[in-house]
Amino acid sequence: MIHHFSIPAQQPRHVAQVLTELFDGALSGFGPYPNSFIAWAGDEHGTAIEVYPVGTEMFPHPGAGQAQFRHHGAATGFTATHAAVSVNRSEAEIFALAEREGWRAIQLSRGWNDVIEFWIENRVMLELMTPAMAKAYSSAAQALKPRGVTA
Repeated sequence: MIHHFSIPAQQPRHVAQVLTELFDGALSGFGPYPNSFIAWAGDEHGTAIEVYPVGTEMFPHPGAGQAQFRHHGAATGFTATHAAVSVNRSEAEIFALAEREGWRAIQLSRGWNDVIEFWIENRVMLELMTPAMAKAYSSAAQALKPRGVTA
């Protein structure tokens, strides 16, 4: 179970507000690093997406302390990291939100289920799943019993 993850954004507050709207959740600041926010889904799992300014790097404390933060000014904001996220929204609602923001959104097949590639600031992808898409995904994933690693 993934409870939260983080993404970069040019406009962290705005992106977190849009995600909060998508989730019908709540917004909060993220205390350890300036201009960072958390979009809370408000579900029973505490699901959230932390949104940091593009260029934020997290690195281990040299001693026994918590993760440290720094800024890398040459970062583009593009990342290979993405997540599939279930939302209680229709396809039409997702596409309308993307259109309003000027963000790319396209429905595609991933084999056993469809997703909507939802490109935050046209840099970071979330694979959004409506309730029907999530049900198909869960059904297919349940059929995949751990059998060890195969090459």
